[in-house]
Amino acid sequence: MNAIDAASWMEEILPPIGSQEVWAAGVTYLRSRDARMEESKDSGGADFYDKVYTAERPELFFKSQPHRVAAHGQPVYIRQDSAWNVPEPELTLFINSKGIIQAYTIGNDMSSRSIEGENPLYLPQAKVYERSAALGPCLYVPETPIALTTVIRMTIVRDGKDVYNGEVPISQIKRSLTELAEWLYRETDFIYGCFLMTGTCLVPPDDFTLQEGDRVDIQIDNIGTLINTVSYKPSRQL
Repeated sequence: MNAIDAASWMEEILPPIGSQEVWAAGVTYLRSRDARMEESKDSGGADFYDKVYTAERPELFFKSQPHRVAAHGQPVYIRQDSAWNVPEPELTLFINSKGIIQAYTIGNDMSSRSIEGENPLYLPQAKVYERSAALGPCLYVPETPIALTTVIRMTIVRDGKDVYNGEVPISQIKRSLTELAEWLYRETDFIYGCFLMTGTCLVPPDDFTLQEGDRVDIQIDNIGTLINTVSYKPSRQL
């Protein structure tokens, strides 16, 4: 396969999802807790994030239906009614119908920090909208559970220049991956299995917000790189 054919093939790749729902875990890393507390301090909601970080029960929330998920190479959207938008690079689990982690992929949990910061009850609007989730570029199916030394990296590119770079090993996560899967499956059945984003530790500075045209590159050891451009949802023609 030549370079032109390879580039064309990558443009047509679909997200590695069928009929599964996508869920997400929040405040699983200390950096995420600190960021959530900072963004919500004016609304009086900061204590909620500190409490959930130390609680036995994790924060779990519905993220996306499969038809709203962006693939590698496709745009992810930022909300037009939000002034502060960020990507959240996350190791994402594929859990089968029996609650067993079978594979891994890369997830981008797009988030409106201004909306969630205004009121924690606005979490669904901050997190769940068209193309607020991206998965890809593949499913990684190792013979043994993924190593805790695995590193997540994120680069945000604007006008050809890097405006953010960060990396972190997944060993910094507070809860085990099997613990998160067990909580999700306690009272809910997923007959086709489920994808679970496991939280982020890479948070851009508080003065940073995504802009239309930015490119978000997320790389995880042994899985690959998920690349998405940032856009607004096209206006619906009535």
